[in-house]
Amino acid sequence: MLAVIQTGGKQRLVKPGAILNVEKLPVEAGQDFVFDQVLLIANDDGSEVAMGTPYLAGRQVVANIEAQGRAKKIRVIKFKRKVRYKRTRGHRQQFTRVRVKEIK
Repeated sequence: MLAVIQTGGKQRLVKPGAILNVEKLPVEAGQDFVFDQVLLIANDDGSEVAMGTPYLAGRQVVANIEAQGRAKKIRVIKFKRKVRYKRTRGHRQQFTRVRVKEIK
């Protein structure tokens, strides 16, 4: 069973047992979270496909929250030559690691 869900403004292809990092969710580690914005559900071989317009009503993907974390730091540098202008900033994006339990 495969599903395409929408979370954090992005679409993700998930299957039961998959681990993925999504935008930070307001849930503690160890709890379950239900993704209700399901765009597509299909069998592994693609014989049956159900597509929503835009979402499938009554379909859900249940996931277990494994951890909350922060990604690696990226550095954003602004630089203008000949005028001695240089600015450096860093950013660490927060994420939530989830394990997909089932597709309902």
